Amino acid sequence: MTSQEEKKMHEAIKEAFPYADNVDWNEVYQRIIYKYSTPHGIQHVKEELHKLEDEGEVIVHHIKPYNNPVEVQTINGLPKKIPTNKLWNHKSCGQCGHIPGYPTSVFWMMNKAEIDYLDEPHQTSCTGWNYHASGASNPVTLAGVYVRNMWRAYETDYFPLIHCGTSFGHYKEIRNMLVLHKEIRDKLRPIMRKLGMDIVIPEEVVHYSEWLFVMSKQLAQQKKYDLSNVKAAVHTPCHVYKLVPDDTIYDPKVFEGRRPAAPTGTVMNFGAKIVDYSTWWDCCGFGFRHILTEREFSRSFALFKKVIPAVEEGHADVFVTSDTGCVTTLDKSQWAGKAHGFNYNLPVLADAQFAAIAMGADPYKIAQIHWHATDVEGFLRKIGVPVDDYKEKFLQYLADLREGKAQPEYLYTPHRKIDFYLTLPDRVKWYKGEKAVQK
Repeated sequence: MTSQEEKKMHEAIKEAFPYADNVDWNEVYQRIIYKYSTPHGIQHVKEELHKLEDEGEVIVHHIKPYNNPVEVQTINGLPKKIPTNKLWNHKSCGQCGHIPGYPTSVFWMMNKAEIDYLDEPHQTSCTGWNYHASGASNPVTLAGVYVRNMWRAYETDYFPLIHCGTSFGHYKEIRNMLVLHKEIRDKLRPIMRKLGMDIVIPEEVVHYSEWLFVMSKQLAQQKKYDLSNVKAAVHTPCHVYKLVPDDTIYDPKVFEGRRPAAPTGTVMNFGAKIVDYSTWWDCCGFGFRHILTEREFSRSFALFKKVIPAVEEGHADVFVTSDTGCVTTLDKSQWAGKAHGFNYNLPVLADAQFAAIAMGADPYKIAQIHWHATDVEGFLRKIGVPVDDYKEKFLQYLADLREGKAQPEYLYTPHRKIDFYLTLPDRVKWYKGEKAVQK
């Protein structure tokens, strides 16, 4: 931070707290520091986006009435629309590879709520690993991957819902970059047109945890287990609310609006008690680059800076978060501490798993807790889940699959969604045909 920026920040603090001699920084982190963390405010970016649409520079994928949007507030009080229906799911590499019960819990809840959605088979990675871990990419390449995925959502007429916290933050940065830098659009457009596509930017960049938060009161009506005696510590992923922070949703009922609405608000709406701890602001330890180059640092950080404070200060029964790297690091780092005598065993769940389990989802077939390193079964027994019955049925299901006595169970008909792509909306057929004529 430059001296000028620091001076500006301190002036803002004095203005916000004119009678305070000593300022508690936890009180002002999200009101003041965030205000100066984004070079161009999200309101300006959105205004420019719609100007570009009017000029024919970009195509905006609008949220439609049939997306059943819910309007919520961002940190600066600006509205953000969260679509709740007809959703194109941009899945997470790490979720599918390390925590498969994460996306299956999302789809299971969508089924329970009768949400129309697509599990996109033609999606690619956002390349966030490359960007954050190696820094070896370039703006046009990153923008190309983003636009290609957003075009897939646009041509199916389903609105994109981003599962990965890193993809979410990464895509918000790329959205801003595309809107504010014409030279990148000019380099990208001919590349996309060679693929029969153009520059498509969604009206909003939406994380699944935001969808889950606005749906949580409705979903909690189908709750099967009582969570009133559960003490839950929450870790909000850095890449969700520290990248383009003024585009993250807040709610006055969640820590008086001083911390992001999701996933804390979701846990609250399901009836659990939120416990606080001193290191709530800190990274989980994942951080992309240092999980690759300094793995023991990540494991130690996760244990000493996150897990131990959540247990010792908050007396938490469960740790809830909402991103792939956070669940993985907080859950799978605890065995390293156990090897050195630090046996805390705090179960770590994604908010989607937490909510689905509370609604009665099978902890093995859907939430897939057997992929976790910590013992989640103890927590499940605490809330009344008949773990042994579920486990016995699951083991029998696996045995039947191996012996050919059973067929795999699916959350949706395997080919139903893929067949949809053979019939694209007329507006996209017209667009592609028009471009073909021009060539």
